[in-house]
Amino acid sequence: MSQVARDAGLSRESLYKALSGERNPGFDTILKVVHALGIELHAVPRPG
Repeated sequence: MSQVARDAGLSRESLYKALSGERNPGFDTILKVVHALGIELHAVPRPG
C-alpha cells in the first residue's frame, strides 16, 4: 500500500481514507491509483 501511495503521489493515510468506503474518492484519485497499479482504463461505446 505504501508503494502504491508513493507511485500515485498520495500519502499512505490519504490513500487508506480514499479507499475506506466511508468516502467517495474523486475520479482524479482513482485514476492516480489505477495508473500506479499499472492498469489502463478504456471507454468503449455500448452497442446500439
